[in-house]
Amino acid sequence: MGAQLRVYKRRIQAVTATKKITKAMEMIAASRIVKAQRKVAASKPYATELTRAVTAVATGSNAKHPLTTEVEAPTRAAVLLVTSDRGLAGGYSSNAIKAAERLRERLASEGKEVDTYIVGRKGVAYYGFRERKVEDSWTGFTDNPAYSDAKSIAAPLIAAIQKDTAEGGVDELHIVFTEFVSMMTQNAVDDRMLPLSLDEVAEESTRKGEILPLFDFEPSAEDVLDALLPRYVESRIYNALLQAAASEHAARRRAMKSATDNAGDLIKSLSRLANAARQAEITQEISEIVGGASALADATAGSDK
Repeated sequence: MGAQLRVYKRRIQAVTATKKITKAMEMIAASRIVKAQRKVAASKPYATELTRAVTAVATGSNAKHPLTTEVEAPTRAAVLLVTSDRGLAGGYSSNAIKAAERLRERLASEGKEVDTYIVGRKGVAYYGFRERKVEDSWTGFTDNPAYSDAKSIAAPLIAAIQKDTAEGGVDELHIVFTEFVSMMTQNAVDDRMLPLSLDEVAEESTRKGEILPLFDFEPSAEDVLDALLPRYVESRIYNALLQAAASEHAARRRAMKSATDNAGDLIKSLSRLANAARQAEITQEISEIVGGASALADATAGSDK
């Protein structure tokens, strides 16, 4: 076997092994998307009703609360960025980071300082490499988040919104995550969690033909809002984590499918080159045999004379 043919065969074996790995990762990601979609769907009713309850309390009282009260001149904002712990998911994490950078620039142009909180090793590595300050970070659960993870993330954010800016608090809470639209479409979005925009909630309810419920508040509207604040932030973060997880699996499945298809094309190309090298080698051997036979025949004919 010629040296060139051996090179092609080794490359074909290596690419075939890689193709098996990417195909397995594609199938694993595809199986996890369904579970993630179910969790997203299951979390939406609770988040929707909680938002309606908060809106009803806020519109039915004159209570001033960080959950619903706009600061006249906000000077500081917190941004929670949700990325992934692992790679091999195409541009999933980079798209979320770019959306966070755009949000950061917009807030800075409005004269606001930005405190950054990060979920996922990819975002932590990005900010760490650039030596940017990160207030807090969480890793290890991006592909399968639990409600307890959302609670641990929400705790410092709630503490920040309840503090005065002079004491290190913030006036606004924003979250950047990847919204799951479909198996083929996932969009990096930024959303303001707090203060809650009551006009937008009321407009959406009107568009859907819903009527906001009326409540009596005991012991007071302020106490009710205090109790709802952590639940609201936790539910919003949990829903964002679930959508991000579904988006991560979908992005990884698409990336691995593309890698598997490319590996298949490369194997075909290498196989054609290997066949051409083998054919050239066989042709060379035949030529050598024919040439040797011809030379032997000529030598035999010369000796007979």
